[in-house]
Amino acid sequence: MPRSKKFRRARLIVILLAVLLVAGLAGGGWWAVDTVRSSFPQVSGTVKVAGMSAPVDVVRDEKGIPQLYADTDADLFRAQGYVQAQDRFWEMDVRRHITAGRLAEMFGSSAVENDSFLRTMGWRQVAQKEWDSVLSEETKRNLTAYTEGVNAWLAEHPGGAGASVEYAMLGAVNSGYRPEKWDPVDSVAWLKAMAWSLSGNMQEEIDRSLLTQNFTTEQIAQLYPDYPYDRNGTIVKTGKVSADGTYTPGEGAVVPAQPGGGTPAGSSQARAATQQLLSGVSGKMDALPQLLGPNGQGIGSNSWVVAGANTTTGKPMLANDPHLGPGMPSIWYQMGLHCRNASGACTYDVAGYTFAGMPGVVIGHNKDIAWGFTNLGADVTDLYLEKVTGPDTYLVDGKDVKFTVRKETIKVAGGADRTITVRTTQDGMPLISDQSSEDQNVGKYAPAGNAAPDRAAGYGVALRWTALVPGRTMDAVFKLDKATDFASFRLAAQDFAVPAQNLIYADTKGNIGYQAPGLIPVRGKGDGRYPAPGWDSGYAWNATYLPFKSLPYAYNPPEGYIVTANQAVVDDGYKPMLTKDWEYGTRAKEITDQIQAKLKNGGKISLDDMQSMQLDNTSVLAKELVPLLLKVKIDDPYVREAQDLLKDWNYHQDADSAAAAYYNGVWRALLTLAFGQKFPADLRVEGDCLLVRQKRDNTLPDDALGGAAQAVTECGTRKASQAQPDGGDRWMEVVRAHLGDPASPWWDYIDSNHQQQHGLDKLLAEALKDARQDLTARLGKDISTWSWGRLHQLTLQEPTLGSDDSSIASGVVHKLLNRGPYKLSGGSAAVDATGWNAAAGYDVDWIPSMRMVVDLSDFDSSRWINVGGASGHAFHPNYNDQTELWAKGELLPWVYTKDAVAKNGRNTLTLTAG
Repeated sequence: MPRSKKFRRARLIVILLAVLLVAGLAGGGWWAVDTVRSSFPQVSGTVKVAGMSAPVDVVRDEKGIPQLYADTDADLFRAQGYVQAQDRFWEMDVRRHITAGRLAEMFGSSAVENDSFLRTMGWRQVAQKEWDSVLSEETKRNLTAYTEGVNAWLAEHPGGAGASVEYAMLGAVNSGYRPEKWDPVDSVAWLKAMAWSLSGNMQEEIDRSLLTQNFTTEQIAQLYPDYPYDRNGTIVKTGKVSADGTYTPGEGAVVPAQPGGGTPAGSSQARAATQQLLSGVSGKMDALPQLLGPNGQGIGSNSWVVAGANTTTGKPMLANDPHLGPGMPSIWYQMGLHCRNASGACTYDVAGYTFAGMPGVVIGHNKDIAWGFTNLGADVTDLYLEKVTGPDTYLVDGKDVKFTVRKETIKVAGGADRTITVRTTQDGMPLISDQSSEDQNVGKYAPAGNAAPDRAAGYGVALRWTALVPGRTMDAVFKLDKATDFASFRLAAQDFAVPAQNLIYADTKGNIGYQAPGLIPVRGKGDGRYPAPGWDSGYAWNATYLPFKSLPYAYNPPEGYIVTANQAVVDDGYKPMLTKDWEYGTRAKEITDQIQAKLKNGGKISLDDMQSMQLDNTSVLAKELVPLLLKVKIDDPYVREAQDLLKDWNYHQDADSAAAAYYNGVWRALLTLAFGQKFPADLRVEGDCLLVRQKRDNTLPDDALGGAAQAVTECGTRKASQAQPDGGDRWMEVVRAHLGDPASPWWDYIDSNHQQQHGLDKLLAEALKDARQDLTARLGKDISTWSWGRLHQLTLQEPTLGSDDSSIASGVVHKLLNRGPYKLSGGSAAVDATGWNAAAGYDVDWIPSMRMVVDLSDFDSSRWINVGGASGHAFHPNYNDQTELWAKGELLPWVYTKDAVAKNGRNTLTLTAG
């Protein structure tokens, strides 16, 4: 928030408002109760909605989940817009300000950094181009109808009056704010936010470059080991790409007809707009992910599908749980969109999960098929080192080339406008290092090769990203909602440009399948692992992208199941490259092993089995590491008491497990000793101060740690969500690779007495001691009171008013808007993927954002859950009424047919013509 006198006074008003609200709710004060309840949606009776051609029924169950019934597509999406605005307009309003780079108009100067980052990248402009010249007419009609519904609701709440408690709070500090009418492009732009959150290996490129301060490229390669194809496998058996670019699946696969028609992602129409749409980036790279959840390595999902021959019902079953950053309200919105009678005028009958502010259903099922997503992890971002030769020039192939320079003005609530300058290369790439100290360090330290121009003060760093190319992902959403078979499913996938996802499939006829879609670049030289030399045009992306017909897929594979959990899609025999930075397949192998165990000796998989697999919280590496920890001789009885917790531990990370708490404490200490101590401050978490040896010159040492040095105190500068080593499955692979070498230089460390020590056994003993001390400080001396859930907690925060910990007022506001903490089972590389960053602590920072299990034999037997609830209104009964169930791993019945929905309904609202 701005620090002006005016805003300091306004903060006091916020405090008073919050106190009044709390007091009123606790004691029944009429003003506070009225303020809160007046924003709750009407859920029964009749409401007139402008534009409706016929009545639409909105049937809500006890959790407030709406199922809509209409006679035309336009009325259906008009009603969807109205109902989502009823439940979530504050969230929708904030989201569109994020994607348009206009948060400062709501929240003042604290949001300028985010706005400058997004305004210069141009998410909103790309979405506008999609609307203007790329999206289909049907999609635009649906978006228009949705927009009319949102605005019909907004007309009932002019200026945000009575819209939500958040608007009352915002009014205390920004009394001039009034929400604008909704626009169709507001809906399209949110897809860019999701693409950013799942944008591949950009963080890995940055991290590898920063690691060159302390390590050689060979040592860095040890920190990014090759994918273990033999142990963890791939999603599909690698097929072949023929001379005409057509992919043929691997051994034993069924080959369906190639989809035809439609405009593939990366078409000439989209490519023509690429140059003008790529825009600059300013601000730090990790500013925005704090609103969307941490991005990059570790963010993934689980999904799998089992063929009917292997299930108890004789029909396929499909499971999905996408992993995203937590927030309040929950990122997903559950909904059903139904035509009363299928006709040319009404073509939808679909249910599942979507985003507030976006029409259609993103993940779910219709009457014929079901589908789920996990992150493909394709490398769709590249950083380029640029030799800047003047204020408006840089070097390409030995010649000076001019930047394109433009200015953007950011309006700031309670303060003066801010103007930012953006420099963009001839390829349309923004120079992200202009205002980012981290990216300046990337330019300073990234390896550049012997033929590089003089580094001088460093290189500029530019970004190329597929999400800034206009695409048809919004078209794909509506096509998925209406797909009837694998061919139409693939036609929909063909339009799914960003974020690149693994799509799994099942249908009521018994078929299962997989498709890898997405806009994936074809590079010249280089493989995307390190920033490329921008002064050599040979490293530029080719003019075309990987054609859809070349992307891997599977249809009714002989195994009778398909598992996707961010593991490698194919082995390295597939060309061209999809990425060098796959997740390492720990979760995928656990799921596959469980499926195979169930199917052993003719067994079948039930819906209960599918659900229980989602809750597997086994620590895979613990099976290898714990035996070594138990062999370590510990003389101190205080430490040995904790060490004994690991005896007979089943490796399950249950919330009530003391052994899981101690093991993860040891794991965290091990990572700090072996790796964190050696890392540059750029990668360590803020406030992590170490006495380190500083090199006296800029040359790399000959050994892993040494070289002439002097001792200095060096404090980390990374935000917690991006700090390293984070302890995910890459780090498990790194540690596994060196456990067989007790004398590895990685096991050298500085002990608590600041003495240099060597060897695995000593390091494990130190980790056992450090973890005992750490958990004692956090949980107390009595190990019988320890539990993983006391360490491993989730707090669901509203990302704007509920997240400013530095504000005195926010502490009170947090109690109004945030929920938790919740004690959770699971872990970063477990199937029950409640992620935590070992460099920062034990708090949960990404989660299975929803869970679903679909029964293709009887959709009414399907199950689902959301991390929060249907409502975005604090203190509404449906604000977080699914959270406790979600935390326990329970699922709700997911009814679909009209009779079942009616039987399960609690309230019905009819929207009539206005």
